[in-house]
Amino acid sequence: MPTKNAIKIYAPDSYYHVYNRGVNKQQIFEDDNDKVYFLSLLKRYLSREVSQRKKHVIYVSLSDEIDLLAYCLMDNHFHILFYQYADPGAIANLMRRVMTSYSMYFNKRYDRVGPLFQGRYLASRIDSDPYLHHISRYIHRNPKLWSEYEFSSLRYYAGEAHAD
Repeated sequence: MPTKNAIKIYAPDSYYHVYNRGVNKQQIFEDDNDKVYFLSLLKRYLSREVSQRKKHVIYVSLSDEIDLLAYCLMDNHFHILFYQYADPGAIANLMRRVMTSYSMYFNKRYDRVGPLFQGRYLASRIDSDPYLHHISRYIHRNPKLWSEYEFSSLRYYAGEAHAD
């Protein structure tokens, strides 16, 4: 029997809770710099501005296909809430890019080889407003000290931070 939420059939104009954890429940973020880098990857692909790292390298923008609504990065896992517009492959495209780039960064930084994540990310389609509110609360209240946690989007909702 496949893992729950492993088989992903995406629908346009839908909300999705996307999550994953480290292989063997190991840490995927060793320090705050790792979390900042992961968030920078999300920003790279979801920004309306064209991102260019090196000469002749232009990253695709998925900003017209996906909205990032909430996130929380814990030491050994992450939760992200997306709204996906018309393209049913947009989340898969984004997550493939982000997870591959982050795994390469992590393995190089910590001089390691092999998979970082337990497997492909998992995704759950959110099909009702009560479920949407529950997932948002769940994501933001995941850390023990959730009201003070820096690597969650809660501070944006609370008006304590602003997107760049």
